[in-house]
Amino acid sequence: MTIFRSKLPLVPPPDYLTVPQFMLDDVATPPSKPERPANVPCLIDEQSGKTFFLSDLRNRSNSLARTLRSDYGIGCGDIVALFTPNHLDYLTITWAVHRLGGIVATMSPSLTKNELVYLLQHARPSLLVAHEDNIQVALDSMQDVGLSASAIVLIDDTTSPLKSIDLLISQGTERPPIQDYKCESGEAKNLIAFLCFSSGTTGNPKAVSISHFNVICGVVQSATHHGVNDAHVQPEKRRFRAGDVCSGVCPFYHIYGIVTNLHWQVYSAMTVIVTQKFKFETMLQSIAKFRITHLVIVPPQAVLLCKHPATKNYDLSSVRFCMVAAAPVTAELIGQLLETLPGIDLGQGYGMTEACAAVTMFPVSQKVGTPGSAGQLVPGTIAKVVKPDGSLAGVGESGELLIQGGQITLGYYGNEAATKESFVDGWYCSGDEVYFNEQGDVFVTDRIKELIKVKGLQVTPGELEGHLLNHPDVADACVIGVPDEYAGEAPLAFVVLQPQIAKAVLHDAARREQMKSQIYNYVASAKSRHKWLTGGVIFVESIPKSPSGKILRRVLRDDAKAMQKPRLHL
Repeated sequence: MTIFRSKLPLVPPPDYLTVPQFMLDDVATPPSKPERPANVPCLIDEQSGKTFFLSDLRNRSNSLARTLRSDYGIGCGDIVALFTPNHLDYLTITWAVHRLGGIVATMSPSLTKNELVYLLQHARPSLLVAHEDNIQVALDSMQDVGLSASAIVLIDDTTSPLKSIDLLISQGTERPPIQDYKCESGEAKNLIAFLCFSSGTTGNPKAVSISHFNVICGVVQSATHHGVNDAHVQPEKRRFRAGDVCSGVCPFYHIYGIVTNLHWQVYSAMTVIVTQKFKFETMLQSIAKFRITHLVIVPPQAVLLCKHPATKNYDLSSVRFCMVAAAPVTAELIGQLLETLPGIDLGQGYGMTEACAAVTMFPVSQKVGTPGSAGQLVPGTIAKVVKPDGSLAGVGESGELLIQGGQITLGYYGNEAATKESFVDGWYCSGDEVYFNEQGDVFVTDRIKELIKVKGLQVTPGELEGHLLNHPDVADACVIGVPDEYAGEAPLAFVVLQPQIAKAVLHDAARREQMKSQIYNYVASAKSRHKWLTGGVIFVESIPKSPSGKILRRVLRDDAKAMQKPRLHL
C-alpha cells in the first residue's frame, strides 16, 4: 500500500493552548519559539508607517477582550465576524475574541449584500466588525437577517455614530479584568478558533471549522519545513531570520493570509508590512522602503512582477525569498521570476482552507522548487493518492489526493452532510488530482472538484450557474475556468438561450454582442469582482451532460483549451 509521508519529523505542538497563548505568552512548550528582538515590530502599516510590537498586540487584545466581555457578553463559542480589509488591528481583534473562547469568522470585505446575508445567516455572529468602505452593505445585511445595528463596530474611527475598535480598546482599561480561556489537555484540538469560508464544489460557501490546534499546528509545520530557528544552521544562512520583513498583501480573511502570511511570520519573529488595499506599484515602493526580504504572494502578483514596466524602476535587491501559492504556477513563470529577482529562494506552496493553509511547500533542500511542482509534504503530513477505480496510486500515477495531519480541520460548521462527504475515515478528500515523483514532489494536474481559482480566490461554478439560470433569457448554463495570464483562471460561461432569443441573435451579430454584455453585467451587478465572467460568454445550443444529468465540464474545457469554437456554437 503506497502511503506518502513528509520527510521531516514534527515535534507535536501543544494541544492545550489557545492561539494567543501560543503566540503571545512565554509558555515553555516544544518546539522552541524564535526569540523576537525588542526593537523588531510585529506589524507596520504600509500607508501610515504605524507600528505594533508584541507588547502592543498583547495589551490591545487584552483591553479589547475586557470590553467585548463586559459590553457585548462575548464568551466561549460566540462568533465575531470580521468584514474588513487587512488592518493593523486584525490580530488584535482576533486574539481578543480567542482570549474569551470565542470564534472569529473571516469574511471578504468585497462581498455583496446577498453574499454577506448568506454568510451571516449561517454564522449568526454576536458582533460584526466592518470598514467605512462597506458599512452600508453591513448595515443592510444585518437588518435583513434580524441583527441589530448596535452589533456593528467599525475598525477605524470615523464620523459615524457607530463605535470603533479604538474606542472599545480605550474603554477596556476601565472594564473588569478577564480570565483567559483555559483549555484542558487535548481540548484545543476541538475548540473552534476560526470560521473561514470555502466554496466547495456546488452551491454557496461552507464555513470551515478551524481549531486552535489546527492553527498552531499549521504554523509549526511551516516553521519546521523551512528551518525557522534551526539551531543546526548559522543564523545568517537561515531562510527565515529574526527581524526579516515580509509583505502583507494577501487578504487576511483568506486562509493563506491569516495563517501563512500573518500568524506564521509573526511567530517567526518577522515584521509584516500590512497592506490594506493591494496596488502593484505601492507594493514595489514598500519593498524598497521597508527593505522587504520575503514575498508571500499569489500568481497574479507574480505575473505583475515579471511583466509590469514599473518593476524596473524600484530597488528589489532586499528580497531573498518568494513563495507563490493559492493557485498553480507554470514553470515558465518561475523562470521569469528568477530573471526579475535573481538569486532568491523561490517555489510554490499548495494548500486549502480545509487543511488550515499548507499541505506542501518547496523545501530548504531546494533553493528553487522543482518547476511545476507544488512542493513537498510539510512535516507531520501523510497522504495517499486514490485512482478512479479506488486503488492506491504509486509514484508517478495520478489520482485524488487524500490527506491526514494535525492541520486538517474539524469539518464544515453546521453542515454534517458535507463534512461526511469530504472528511472520510480520518482522511480529507481534497478533490485535487495529483501525482508524486520519486523525490516526493507533488504535482497538481487537475481540479476534480471543479473549483475555479481567480487571483487565488475560489469561485464555485454552481453558484454562478444558479445565478445565470435566474436570468429570464437563459435556459441552461455551464461555467468553467479558463487560463488567464494575470488572474490564473477566469470564469467563462457557456449559455443556452431561450429559443426565441437564440433565434433572434443567431444571425444578428450586434444583438448577440448586446446579449453577451447583458449577461456579463447580470453577474457583475450581483457578485464579487473575482466572480465576474471575465473569461467571456459563449452561446451554445445545449450543455453536454452525462446520462445521469451531470455536466460534462471536461468536454467544454477541452474545447476552450483547443481555442476552437465549441461544436454547438451558434
